[in-house]
Parts: sequence; structure tokens; C-alpha cells
Amino acid sequence: MKKKRFRIVLIILLILLIASFLVTLCWGTYKISPLEVINVLVGKGTKLQNTAILNIRLPRMLVGIFVAVALSTAGSILQTITKNDLAETGIIGINAGAAVAAVLFITYKTANYYSELGSLSIFVLPFMAIIGAAVSSFIMYMLSSKNGIKPKRLLLIGIGMNSALNAFIVFSTFRGGVGDYNRVLVWTSGSLWGSGWSYAKVIIPIITLMFILVLLNHKKLDILNLSDELSISLGLNIEKERKKFLSYVVILAGTATAFAGNIGFLGLVSPHIARKLVGPYHKHFVSISAIISVIIILLADSVSRNLFSPIEIPVGITVSIFGVPYFIYLMMKEK
Repeated sequence: MKKKRFRIVLIILLILLIASFLVTLCWGTYKISPLEVINVLVGKGTKLQNTAILNIRLPRMLVGIFVAVALSTAGSILQTITKNDLAETGIIGINAGAAVAAVLFITYKTANYYSELGSLSIFVLPFMAIIGAAVSSFIMYMLSSKNGIKPKRLLLIGIGMNSALNAFIVFSTFRGGVGDYNRVLVWTSGSLWGSGWSYAKVIIPIITLMFILVLLNHKKLDILNLSDELSISLGLNIEKERKKFLSYVVILAGTATAFAGNIGFLGLVSPHIARKLVGPYHKHFVSISAIISVIIILLADSVSRNLFSPIEIPVGITVSIFGVPYFIYLMMKEK
């Protein structure tokens, strides 16, 4: 029965996923029909259609897909580690740590760094964001690990750190010029603007590798979802595994934040919906969560790009419009 339910959910979500692909590629200032999109993908499109799809919309869509997979997977792991459905990288300060490092880099970088590093410059921002996420996670972990890590303590300390780091981001952006302030504001709100093939070529292999690693460890995540006493009795070194999975969260969230800014609530909403649909076993739950997250971010990005065209709203704001009410709903359900 559970396998049948999983297959039905998967088929429905794949249909919605294909529909969201078509919406993303078709909807824009220059409208393209689904048939024309297919012609472009098989090499029969016009020059203008090729430019719109292959150079602008397709790479942006791919970056959005892998950002969504990264955030949903990081959220799934974090909710398992903390045993709390309200845990998410954007809420407990990991995204904010990545954002602080990236903001400092944007604000204080040397003017010639792009030309000096050439093609390698695309790797610098993700590297800085991962370092920022790692530092904030390390501080959070150290503060919450007195007499053994307590999931609730980790969550509360993370929420406090998130507030402090976001305050620091606001302070840093106000100190900069108007241009830096506007650039950082859009980025910290979460945006896929400017995502091209150079971004896609970096984010795809990193997130693919991390996603495969998480799926290969699905049984350990299932055990971590049990009580600490039961996990230890089954032979799992819970402290070691929590550190390992927290490092996965850092890489996933840091990379996603580097390329799309601080998109909140995606890692909260998607895992929770997936758990309701297919249950808590990570073999199915993580994959379904990723698909839900991709559908949300693609539809949100399409709305952000086109609803108030030619003005583009950061996709993080659109996701939050959906995410905040859901977060309040979860808070109301907490006992």
C-alpha cells in the first residue's frame, strides 16, 4: 500500500514538475508556446527563440532547480537532526552565515578580482558562502553541545544567531554605498536574476554529489529520527553522524545561498509536505521533498519575473509569501 501511495504521489508530482518546466520556459516578456520550446530543445528554433530559451531561461531554470534541491535536502536533514519540523537553514542561521560571508566579500572585494582570477572567479563566492555557513554552524554547534547536543537547544540558539547575523547584514549594507546596498538587498532577499551557464556548471555537480551522498545514507537518517537512546542501542554513533550530516547541510545551504541569495522557508515547507505525503522514511521522503521544492521555486520565479514586469521581484519574497503562513500554521500545531 505504501509503495502504491508513493508511486501515485510521484506520478502526480512529475506531471506538476513538467508543467512548471513549461511555465518557466514559455512565460516571459517574449512568450513562447510549448511546441516552440520543444522545437528549440531539438535544435529547430529561430535565433530569437534560441536566445530566449537556451541563453536566458534554461540556465536560470537549472540553477533554480538545484538551489531548490539543495535547500529542501538541507532542510530535511536539519529537521531529522533536531527532531523538529520547524528547523530550516534559513531559520537557524546557516543561510545567514553564508550570506554574511558573501556580503562582506561583495562589499570589500578588490575592484579587479574578476579580471585577475578570470574563469576561476565564479568559484570564489560559493567558497566564501560555504565558509560563512560553516563558521556559523560551528559556533551554533559548540554553543548547543554542552553535556551532549540537545536538538531543542540547537534550534533555539540557531534562531538567536539568525537574528544577530541578519542584523549584521543590514548594518553592513547601510555602511556601503547606494549601489552596494541595492545589490546586496536584492541578493539577500533571494534572487535568480543573472543566473547563467557559468553558475549552472558550478552548482549542478556540487549539489548532485551531495544529494547522492544523502540518499546513500538514508538508513542512518532513519535511525537518527528515532530517540537518542534507541539510536545508540542500534549501534549508531549519533554525535559523529550529526556532525557529518551537519557538514552536508553546510555545503548544500552555503552553495545554494551563494548562487541565489537567502531564500527562506523552502527548506521548511517542502520536507514537511513530503513527510505528510509519503511518510518519514528518507529513501522516498528526501526525493519527494526535492521535487516539491523544485515545483515551488520554478512557479515562484515565474511569478516573480512576470507578474509586475518589467520590474522583477526577488524570488525569495514570493516563496516567503507562501512560506510564512505555512510556518505560522506549523507553529499553531506545535504542542
